[in-house]
Amino acid sequence: MARSQASAMLYDARYAGQFVPQWFEPQPAATGVAGTGRGASWFVAPIGEPWVLRHYRRGGWFGRLVADRYLWTGAQRSRPFAEFRLTAELHAAGLPVPRPIAARVLRRGLLYRGDLITARLDAQPLSARVGVPPLAAEWRAAGRSIARCHAAGLDHADLNLHNLLLALDGAVHLIDLDRGRLRRAGAWRAANLARLERSLRKVAAERWDEAAQAAAWAALREGYAAG
Repeated sequence: MARSQASAMLYDARYAGQFVPQWFEPQPAATGVAGTGRGASWFVAPIGEPWVLRHYRRGGWFGRLVADRYLWTGAQRSRPFAEFRLTAELHAAGLPVPRPIAARVLRRGLLYRGDLITARLDAQPLSARVGVPPLAAEWRAAGRSIARCHAAGLDHADLNLHNLLLALDGAVHLIDLDRGRLRRAGAWRAANLARLERSLRKVAAERWDEAAQAAAWAALREGYAAG
């Protein structure tokens, strides 16, 4: 006998009266998709607003066994709810993160699956800028945004070039705050930057020479110091 599936949902109060569970059921052929693998997200617009729907997936070898299942310890401690609340707090403080729309968890027995919807930004990942001559202004903007979030205490669990979005106005936003948390200043800031530098080296390995990589990183650190 199949176990029953229970759900819990959280959403921005401005959508009271509009929210329906179907928001979490994308129609990919009509809405498009961004990214691949663990980071794949759907572009959706169920009420005409451009949003991004992300289904939580595990990475690495363990993800091959339980691709999108997590141990249930309560809805309020689930990853979608935690990321929704963290993103909402930072966005309300005026920090460069997307506006969260809704979160959902689907429980079955001792495990759950989850989804998160955020407002879609008119932007491209900073990784897409690797391969063209590095523009100092873009990389300084990234450094400033990271510095602002660090000053607010955000420890980003996966700071990499794919999770930095460059908008048309030149601003850079941090996305994918899954497993992120607010902390007092500490060594975690340097660890965030070290992870980001490794990401830059990896992405740029075949598209930039050492001089271009160094120039981009120097500009980012300059923006970080000024931020």
